[in-house]
Amino acid sequence: MADRSFLDWPFFEQRHRDWADRLDAWCAKNLPVDHSDVDAACRDLVARLGEAGFLKPTAVDTANPGPLDVRTLCLTRETLARHDGLADFAFAMQGLGTGAISLFGTPEQQQWLDRTRAGKALSAFALSEPRSGSDVANMDMAATRDGGDYVLSGEKTWISNGGIADLYTVFARTGEAPGARGISAFLVPADTPGLEVAERLDVIAPHPLARLAFNDVRVPASAMIGKPGDGFKIAMSVLDVFRSTVGSAALGFARRALDETLERAGSRELFGAPLFDLQMVQGHIAEMALDIDAAALLIYRAAWTKDMGAPRVTREAAMAKLFATDRAQEVIDKAVQIHGGDGVRRGHIVESLYREIRALRIYEGASDVQKVVIARQTMK
Repeated sequence: MADRSFLDWPFFEQRHRDWADRLDAWCAKNLPVDHSDVDAACRDLVARLGEAGFLKPTAVDTANPGPLDVRTLCLTRETLARHDGLADFAFAMQGLGTGAISLFGTPEQQQWLDRTRAGKALSAFALSEPRSGSDVANMDMAATRDGGDYVLSGEKTWISNGGIADLYTVFARTGEAPGARGISAFLVPADTPGLEVAERLDVIAPHPLARLAFNDVRVPASAMIGKPGDGFKIAMSVLDVFRSTVGSAALGFARRALDETLERAGSRELFGAPLFDLQMVQGHIAEMALDIDAAALLIYRAAWTKDMGAPRVTREAAMAKLFATDRAQEVIDKAVQIHGGDGVRRGHIVESLYREIRALRIYEGASDVQKVVIARQTMK
């Protein structure tokens, strides 16, 4: 049983504790799922999470608009990740994919949110390109004004939910100014003519990923999210909200790794005594517990700060994401080591955690880029 004492920290209100309890009970009954067909599994997870009401925090309620609750987002990702990495992925993309619409969308655009919050439509965030991952301002994809429309041409890659999403938030260069100031955001339904799945991408922890081709994709000017040239600001605002949640997913993986390690150390005998009796194993477990608590403090500090009304938490979110993902990698590596041969056997839980954690140190801002962000924010 994962440690739940952190829910008593002053970062949380009773509603957060109640939410975590309900979600944990749901996960115990419904997860993990079969990962053999990740497309089908993600569609099913989104539908079931939506039916159970657990997708509601991913976007604003159009009937009762208010700010996104980052603490609930983080608690949900941590809980789902502890039970099933694919469930965490399915939940996270519903939020990231619609974040721009929640924060900057028109009432017409926000009509999509009723469907995504109910699990009846899948969303995706199309920012990265072959030449511009961390360097967003260097993107090549163009959106050219043509009368009352924009025509989108170019490619996006490493797009989560690519190929199965019903709508994409797409960023393209509209040219109002050089660099980051000349990028705009668009809402593009998946069935728009000219939008093609150019390639499905396989990674070490199977998730639905794709390279998308935009072959003169024509969308009305009303598809633009926010104002012309505001795309970079919109993307960074979305990441400001959701970057902490990447750390919380890593935290969920790390908590599961520690749980599995405690079970192993208590039940496995070595030299006639429990594995836990070895001081070196105790040292590893102590370091794992320390890293987990430190990561949790950084994550929920960032989430609480945002929920208390801070306009930006760039520094806090970058610290949370960097520390939590890097330390979770170390926690899981220790779990693999303590499990011995079982730790590298395909299908074992710690082996799957080892594959799941690695991507979190890259997407939504690689660890190296987070260091640059933290340094620049500290200098300010």
